[in-house]
Amino acid sequence: MELNKSIFWMAGRLATDCVEISTDPSCLDRPGFWAVVNTFEGQWFCARFATVTNAPLPKADWHPLSYKWSSSQSQDQYQQNVEVIKEKIAAGDIYQVNLCRVLSTNSNQGLQGLANRLQQDNPAPYASYLHLPNLEIASASPELFLQRQGQRIKSTPIKGTAKVDEFGEKDRAENVMIVDLMRNDFGSICQSGTVDVPRLLASEAHPGLFHLVSDVVGQLKPETKWSQIAKALLPAGSISGAPKSSALRTIAEIEKVPRGPYCGVIGWVEDDQALLSVGIRIFWSTGEGQLNFGTGAGITWASNPDSEWAETQLKANRLISIASGELS
Repeated sequence: MELNKSIFWMAGRLATDCVEISTDPSCLDRPGFWAVVNTFEGQWFCARFATVTNAPLPKADWHPLSYKWSSSQSQDQYQQNVEVIKEKIAAGDIYQVNLCRVLSTNSNQGLQGLANRLQQDNPAPYASYLHLPNLEIASASPELFLQRQGQRIKSTPIKGTAKVDEFGEKDRAENVMIVDLMRNDFGSICQSGTVDVPRLLASEAHPGLFHLVSDVVGQLKPETKWSQIAKALLPAGSISGAPKSSALRTIAEIEKVPRGPYCGVIGWVEDDQALLSVGIRIFWSTGEGQLNFGTGAGITWASNPDSEWAETQLKANRLISIASGELS
């Protein structure tokens, strides 16, 4: 794929005429509109576009998938890993871990048509589409990683997923845990006394399910660089766990398959303005004839292995059905 055929769309902004791609996040401190992907493992893709307009994503064809999906963890393996995490929690090593699995199928299709379908059948506040050389993403992300407006920053972590608008104590405790983690992360880059939680444990309706969300806000310290913001906040606490360092070690030990852009960050940066989503509810491919989709659940001491597996199914079923042309 030629560089000038790259494209990015998010929240009504269409970027074309890519003039530069960098893997160094320090480029984000330079002027221009940058489409940004940071994988869960920390790899950067920053693409600077010369033309940005307010426009819908152009239409493209999508042919329903016919191949079966495979999972990086079977139901038995996933439920066993839930028990492993609970043992680590009992030992005092960690408090919470987001346990994920990656679904894969054969496909050589471009994902622009799938992105159109997702916008139609599963509208999401941070939906996006990105096509760069060797990386294509169709996202229906419901989660805000970071919005920046000048020196003001905001994050809206999601913790808690249910079929109906009812959440148990496990969901509320998990949400508060991640909010505390995000407050701590914000505190390292924000002015003293500015970090606040204006919304805590609010319920949001999304297609086919409900989420429990909270807002964390703060005012950046003067002259804060994008590389400093990235170092303080990545990866997102909602898709790693707490304490973050211990959760990341546990994930590396038991998941085996890299998450890639799933559970990473997808969005745009333009000087002191930004809109960055958490890379969940995404389909992605790297040009190797394979389409991927990730799903996961937050594991705490109160987790039930059957229920956590069911949550990963709930998060995946609707979007897999859209890709397969089976949504009723």
